[in-house]
Amino acid sequence: MTVTTPATATEPNAGASGPVTVIEPPSRWVPLNVRELWDQRELVYFLAWRDIKVRYKQTILGASWAILQPVFGMVVFSIFFGRLGGIPSDGLPYPLWSFAALVPWTFFAQGLTQSANSLVISQNLLRKVYFPRLAIPMATVLSAALDFALAFVVLIAVMAYYHVQPTARAIAVVPLGILAFIAALGVGLWFAALSVRYRDVRYVVPFLVQFWLFATPIAYPSSLIPERWRALYAINPMTGVVEGFRWALLGAETTPGAMLAVSTLAAMVILLAGAYYFRSAERTFADIV
Repeated sequence: MTVTTPATATEPNAGASGPVTVIEPPSRWVPLNVRELWDQRELVYFLAWRDIKVRYKQTILGASWAILQPVFGMVVFSIFFGRLGGIPSDGLPYPLWSFAALVPWTFFAQGLTQSANSLVISQNLLRKVYFPRLAIPMATVLSAALDFALAFVVLIAVMAYYHVQPTARAIAVVPLGILAFIAALGVGLWFAALSVRYRDVRYVVPFLVQFWLFATPIAYPSSLIPERWRALYAINPMTGVVEGFRWALLGAETTPGAMLAVSTLAAMVILLAGAYYFRSAERTFADIV
């Protein structure tokens, strides 16, 4: 760490004009530099916009993929879990009930997957210029918000088809969407830092996301989990997000309550731990990539 202080009469270089540079060892705790990241918010915006353009460049369906993914998931879940499996859906039409969960889940899954590979994809940028490295995975998760917005519009249309009217609870969708963003970014930071050193991490992430899908109450309600295990089950941040979406938009019987509180706490812990791990590994990124 380099600290610059004005020269004083007691210092050896007091007679010299200009500041004195004092070199100190770095502290064990690496600062997150949130202020620096905020100062570079325009960079985050342009990186996010770059990711969006690259994602849909030279594609046939373009942004329609953001809608097709959760829609196809709804169809598959409705056939195999709703009709054939007879899974309960809180008294709501199973296609609508599952689609309300798939919309935030798709946002989380895309944000996690893409942010995990973001540093390796942007390795040329890492070598050329300094900027807050946290900006890359953050911009990648933000770019997935466009897909989330498009899928959410379709969700509103499906609600209208089933004559489900939103209530004042719908305002809770905003903090729930932020919670999904926090969860995706927190986990993404861990894997983004790990993928720089271990390139096979990119093969692990899809398996993790697939497992995480069935560990989240998307195809089934959390009410099937024994009550004594629900607090532990809610350590999965997406548990509170999914059940919160159904409660806020559809008026589902399952009130998130304590599960949402546990999921929020878990998401914050994952984000802070992931950010500190990312920052501690950041100094080696340019050398390894």
